[in-house]
Amino acid sequence: MQALLDVILPVFAVIGFGYLAVWRGWFDGAHVDGLMRFTQNFAIPCLLFSAIARLDLGSDFDWRLLLSFYTGALTSFLAGTLIAHHLFGRGIEDAIAVGFCCLFSNSVLLGLPITERAYGADALSANFAIIALHSPFCYGVGITAMELARARGASSGVLLLRVGRAMFSNALIIGIALGFVVNLTELPLPVPLWDALDLLSRAALPAALFGLGGVLVQYRPEGDLRLIACVMALSLLLHPLITRGLTVAFDLPAAATRSAVITAAMAPGVNSYIFANMYGRARRVAASSVLLATAASVVTAWMWLAFLP
Repeated sequence: MQALLDVILPVFAVIGFGYLAVWRGWFDGAHVDGLMRFTQNFAIPCLLFSAIARLDLGSDFDWRLLLSFYTGALTSFLAGTLIAHHLFGRGIEDAIAVGFCCLFSNSVLLGLPITERAYGADALSANFAIIALHSPFCYGVGITAMELARARGASSGVLLLRVGRAMFSNALIIGIALGFVVNLTELPLPVPLWDALDLLSRAALPAALFGLGGVLVQYRPEGDLRLIACVMALSLLLHPLITRGLTVAFDLPAAATRSAVITAAMAPGVNSYIFANMYGRARRVAASSVLLATAASVVTAWMWLAFLP
């Protein structure tokens, strides 16, 4: 119960304040769009750039950590796609969009603040190692699967061009890539620039959490509720369960285990809806999954915290 009060509720309280402010008309929806553009295109890329540029790549990028997390993510994507297509009779493109909801956990807006509140800012190295590959991996899987389904005879070169264009127009991926460049080349940056990046980074998470609450106002629990329940089960239970099992099998250190499982246990991110909207597929299911799974993760995140070392 203490973990719920001290760790999880403050994070969701900020989301709730954003939801309430927009719902009651105290904060305009257009302003929420501007706030989310600021966080997703500027503040969060700066946060990721700074974190990746300063990571100890040799120790933080543990293959056991990444394999534990991404095996669970990929399994959830395949399960969601197959269930939507074969059990619920959705077309393959709709099914891929549903699978993407099961693949893309909210690693930044929920995973980072919950891990930080539970274990401190020094416990985030493994989170950043996962996040460094998260958008490239998830968009790579989702876009490749969708473009293959839509290809209808397109050449492999055209397919690769579509995937690359869609991935590297994403500000988060650009921030991550630039962070790797600075880290690997040991490029010195002026201290005032680092200070400016740190200022933007500190604004990223609280602003994004408030904005996320405002964004959720426009979503409604519509569509096939049974399919949405499957998405929630795969995202909140199957993904972290597989990740936890593999961390035990690989004897992963406790700090990395906590980061991997908490990140895996997060609700589908807003990017799930962005992906569905980009292709015009399963948008209602994606929007409803983001809303309902975010609400349910108040309880499931508390449960997973209780099972972690």
